Amino acid sequence: MANKIKKDDKVIVTCGKDKGKTGVVLRCIYKDNHVSQVVVEGINVLKKHRKKSDKAEGAIVDFPAPLDVSNVAIVCPKKSVATRVGFTYLKDGEKKRLAKASGQTF
Repeated sequence: MANKIKKDDKVIVTCGKDKGKTGVVLRCIYKDNHVSQVVVEGINVLKKHRKKSDKAEGAIVDFPAPLDVSNVAIVCPKKSVATRVGFTYLKDGEKKRLAKASGQTF
């Protein structure tokens, strides 16, 4: 099964506290061979309190938490708007992703 969202894709958040923000997918979390959650750079940033240890100082660390894949959409490379993704086959038989907004493959 081909996944519509992959690592290093530029996405836009469609709902939640960060609605309208864009970022790059850092990591995809798979469940049952499908992408179920994505971690996006600079989106859904949470704070974690790290306890002091012998090796490290105590600190408050910011980290991006996962978002559900249904709450993000790929940004069209041509029009820079949110788009749905389809699939198409090139003449040489290669399967490529297709931005529905512009018809451009990527």
